[in-house]
Amino acid sequence: MTANPRSDTIAVFGAGVMGRSITALALGRGVDVVLVDVSDDVLRAAEADIAQQLRHGRFMGAFPDSQATGTLTTTLSGEAAADATAVVEAITEDSSLKARTLAEVSGVVAPGTTLITNTSGIPIDELAKSVRRPAELAGVHFMNPAYLIEMVEVIRGPQTAEDTVAAVFSLLGRLGKKAVVVHDAPGFVTSRLLHPMINEAARIVAEGTASVESVDRLMQGCLGHPTGPLRTADLIGLDNLADALRLLAERTGNTAFAPCDLLREKVRRGDLGRKTGRGFYDYEGVLS
Repeated sequence: MTANPRSDTIAVFGAGVMGRSITALALGRGVDVVLVDVSDDVLRAAEADIAQQLRHGRFMGAFPDSQATGTLTTTLSGEAAADATAVVEAITEDSSLKARTLAEVSGVVAPGTTLITNTSGIPIDELAKSVRRPAELAGVHFMNPAYLIEMVEVIRGPQTAEDTVAAVFSLLGRLGKKAVVVHDAPGFVTSRLLHPMINEAARIVAEGTASVESVDRLMQGCLGHPTGPLRTADLIGLDNLADALRLLAERTGNTAFAPCDLLREKVRRGDLGRKTGRGFYDYEGVLS
């Protein structure tokens, strides 16, 4: 698709699980999106998936009834982000790839453009070394699906400016989100708590203490977890989860955070969760 970005356009880099979910959120709230990826095939698949997410969001009442849907532009060129008022980096959880993407974005956009990384745990100050204006970079950890989960985690790096935090909150308000600001650290708050819990849940299954279903039912029924840790893992994507756990282990020095054998085996087999039809649960015939 081709279009010229307008003043209310955001650019999203990465058309994977989170890039699609964030794009659907913005479009449903009437914000135009330039979606950038390195693969034509991925972008074509993303368009269909985003359309489905928009339908689901409307069905769930996630978007205002009177709101016109924003315009989606897909492209292979990062240059298309030049006129965006904000950029969201949502590529895979790989620190070197994120740094490279943010460096590219920083060289394209005008000074004063808000740069947001959707990292689930890489310190913002580490990524800030790659951008031209570190004061304009902040972290916003959207949860999946971004259009349904109201709360987000905003991470203020040591160099993040007040104006950047204010711009982030303005954008999140436009997107209908509530936010809590936290300080910069590996894993921040949500990932530092959630990801090791999922890892332990997988270890419990591997040790034969309980089945996948039993673990999730106990966490739901006894501790109030909305979906259970292992179904949540399938939604995150087991490859994304394993990458995040490796990064957390490296940056904290805590080897207990390293992905367990069962999780690594599922990733090796390509059983990555809902996006592949199989993870801890089997979704074949369930996904639309």
